[in-house]
This record gives sequence, structure tokens and C-alpha cells, in this order.
Amino acid sequence: MGQHSKYSFEMKLDAVTKYLEGSCSTESIARSLGTNGTRIVEWVTLYQSLGIEGLKTTPKLRIYSAETKQNVVADYLSGKGTLREIQKKYGIRSDKQLRNWIMKYNGHEKLKTSGTGGTSVMTKGRKTSYEERVEIVTYCIEHGMDYAQAAEKYQVSYQQIYQWTRKYQSNGVEGLIDKRGKRKSETEMSELEKLRAENKLLQAEKRRAQLEVAFLKKLDEIERRRF
Repeated sequence: MGQHSKYSFEMKLDAVTKYLEGSCSTESIARSLGTNGTRIVEWVTLYQSLGIEGLKTTPKLRIYSAETKQNVVADYLSGKGTLREIQKKYGIRSDKQLRNWIMKYNGHEKLKTSGTGGTSVMTKGRKTSYEERVEIVTYCIEHGMDYAQAAEKYQVSYQQIYQWTRKYQSNGVEGLIDKRGKRKSETEMSELEKLRAENKLLQAEKRRAQLEVAFLKKLDEIERRRF
């Protein structure tokens, strides 16, 4: 479940160094790496909040307690800093992660301990049907890829949900078909069944995207009012 990047630690450190020395702008650094200025700013933020370690690809997802999430959201909503400032203060690796917590809070969802270190996260897997996997991945998409929350709700393992979601993202509904053994018939499913499953998942992605767009507009308004 590690984070993968085509940009090496050395490339990130060189980019951050050039920016902090003032020898290059974010735009020129981004162009040389084939990326965008926002990514360069993210690396700088990680370096300033976590040091050199923040630029290294982590072998596993970092765990944030429910209390930390609540404090982060409370600080932001009470005007104690911008998204970047709050991210830096708490050493959060991704501003997208922070936005997701705020969106959940505003949607009256309970903020729980994340990652495999949460006491409520299932670690033991179980057998599931194709229909269950479609339903579980749909729920996960609609709830901001919260694997821990989905694992608790459906009583499957965190690792299973992570793998199913990644398989769906890589291979579509075909990725959710269990082709092991001689059971039916998931491999013999009709095209209509597959299309129904695909439509269900695509609708979940669309709903999530619409929520994120509306929420980001509100965040932008808040950020602008603070300057």
C-alpha cells in the first residue's frame, strides 16, 4: 500500500533546494520535470513540515488518530491557518487528505482513526461475491476512499478493500471478478450484469466528483476571504 512516484527522492530534494534558494521559480522547476507548479509547492510544504523524510516515498500509509483529525479540522474551520499552513503544522502529507477530512466533517460523518493501526479496522479477510465487491467498492468511492470505514461497515479486511479498489481503477469491473477455482461463474457472467455493475460504480464516481467540486468551490471562497 505504499505511495509510488516517478519522481525520485533526489529529484524532489533538488527541486525544493532550487526553490528555497530562490534560483528558480516553481513554474521553471515544474517545466523541467514535466509536472506542474502545485506539485512543487506540495514538496516544499512536505519538506518544511516533515524535513527530508517528507520527500521520501513511504512504505506504508501514515496513521492519523481520530483526535488529530478533529484538531486539524477544528483549527482550519476556526481560521487558524490556510490549508497549506494547517498541513505544515500537523505534518500531513497531502492537502487532498486534509480536504477530505473537512468534507467528511461538514457532511456530519464521524472522523475515525485511519490506516491499519485503527482498532476498528478488520485485518482478517473473508470470501465475498462479485455483487458484494461491487457494493463495497461503490461505498468506498462515495466515501472518499476511506478503506478503514468500509472495512468496518462490511466486515472485510482493509487490505481486501484496498486491492479491490485498485483493481477496479486499473481494470474496470473485470478487475472485481474472482477467476480462481471453479466457481461460476463470475467468469461466466453476462455482459448485461457487468454493464449494470459498471454503471453503478461510474455513478458513484460521478456523485463523489460532484460533491468534491462543490466542496472545493466553498474552500476556495474561504481561502480567498482569509487574504
